[in-house]
Amino acid sequence: MSFRSQPDSPKSAGLSRRTVLAAAAAAVPVSALATTSAGAAPVATKPSRTTPVAVGRLFDKIEAGMAKYAIPGVGLGVWYRGCEYVRGFGVTNVDNPSPVTADTVFRIGSTSKTFTATVIMQLVEQGRVDLDRPVRTYLPDFATADPAVGPRVTVRQLLNHSAGWRGDTFVDTGDGDDALARYVAALSAAPQLTPLGKVFSYNNAAIGVAGRIIEAVTRKPYETATRQMLIDPLGLAHSRFFRSELGGFSVAASHNIVNGKPVVEPSFDAMPRSLNSFGGLISSAQDQLRYARFQLGHHGFPRLLRDRTRVAMQTNPGPGGTLFVEVDGVGVGWMIRPTAEGPKVIQHGGDWSGQHSGFLMVPKRDFALTVLTNSESGPALTAELFGGDWALAELAGVHNLPAVQRPLSPKELAPYEGTYVASQVGMDGVESSFGLDLKADQGQLLASADGQPALRLGFYRRDYVLSLGLDGTPDHVRANFVPGPDGKPAFLRYGGRLFRRQTAAGRSAAGRQLTSLAELTRPVR
Repeated sequence: MSFRSQPDSPKSAGLSRRTVLAAAAAAVPVSALATTSAGAAPVATKPSRTTPVAVGRLFDKIEAGMAKYAIPGVGLGVWYRGCEYVRGFGVTNVDNPSPVTADTVFRIGSTSKTFTATVIMQLVEQGRVDLDRPVRTYLPDFATADPAVGPRVTVRQLLNHSAGWRGDTFVDTGDGDDALARYVAALSAAPQLTPLGKVFSYNNAAIGVAGRIIEAVTRKPYETATRQMLIDPLGLAHSRFFRSELGGFSVAASHNIVNGKPVVEPSFDAMPRSLNSFGGLISSAQDQLRYARFQLGHHGFPRLLRDRTRVAMQTNPGPGGTLFVEVDGVGVGWMIRPTAEGPKVIQHGGDWSGQHSGFLMVPKRDFALTVLTNSESGPALTAELFGGDWALAELAGVHNLPAVQRPLSPKELAPYEGTYVASQVGMDGVESSFGLDLKADQGQLLASADGQPALRLGFYRRDYVLSLGLDGTPDHVRANFVPGPDGKPAFLRYGGRLFRRQTAAGRSAAGRQLTSLAELTRPVR
């Protein structure tokens, strides 16, 4: 995920929380979008007598969310009690409506990172990569802004998001086979935010480096290696990296939300090739569920990984914190999410302008869920299904860790007050800063951007907060403060990103750097 500095700009890869809320408030009924449902084997387009009650409730919830949030089309895949349920809802394009099917393709955004991680683990099994060797073993010229980090950072630290440098770099380095190499070379300017290996901070750029390692070891472009080693052998017939490869496919068009209604926005479709290893894969609900079953270790699939290797990806997390939900940390590419009952949720998800999705598995329950959407308002639905725990409780019998908000006194809130700033580099190579001003208000923190109230943060335990609407309504997002060496809050971690707390001297400078609207957005490119 990432930030959006210019609302509705085709050069921005994010979706702002403000945009989502506006879309939700003004959403039109699905019937007004001229949508129709279309299904795919093994279930019909509508619940049948053989559809479990819980799965039928999920169908209902998706249709209600589409109506509420003005989402034209959704692809759904569920593995539940030994059966697949894969279907489409709505249409691919409001201008030229065709039904979404199980094979309709959407850009899956950051779930692409797990494909990169899986290919790395295939190379580990072949003895060609060692997770605990330095990156420079494979990329001798790799450099970082902190000269002490470049020689020491390991492949594992790339994949568990503990490399510590600024992770949101989306610079376009062209369409050639050298795009990823040029992107990685540009990371030498990314500032180091935290000590190597010590703090979780969502890092798109680090996964780009992992993708470049795949290129260096296989001597093939990232996309070619990933297709040859994983996508094609696994039989993912509707999964591609380039739009030029989608001829004959049912393609979900990207939609913006304008005056509460979805509008096709072709400019959202473009993605720099440099980002493919951490956000570029285009795939279908059917393929994503097949991929989930492979990651669950089901029989009948090509043995592309040993079981112990697959399980190792989903265990032994690095540093933890929050990424919209609480996470124990990231294993090898996968978020590891705790539950009240004990079984872990293995999760990812992805966002690109007009294309937003969720993906999770509960291995101990043999359960998987993937949802793909084609609207800028899609995160409102994926937040309900993947941030909240309705789907987990209904279909897997597990719940989020408890989070009961409690008001704090002004004295208790005072250490958290201040201005928190993060930055990113856009596709054009220009750096932008984003900030939130936090002030105590009615037992919570009121967060403002450019002087305008944006959201509220309510504490449920030390340093951990629920993100709330201005009216106090929960939005299925958890965040947390990260203490510095002195024990005082040094960062706000929101959406997995670290927003640095400014000193009094730096606060005025930060204010001059902020863009016209400092908006937080859904993560995952």
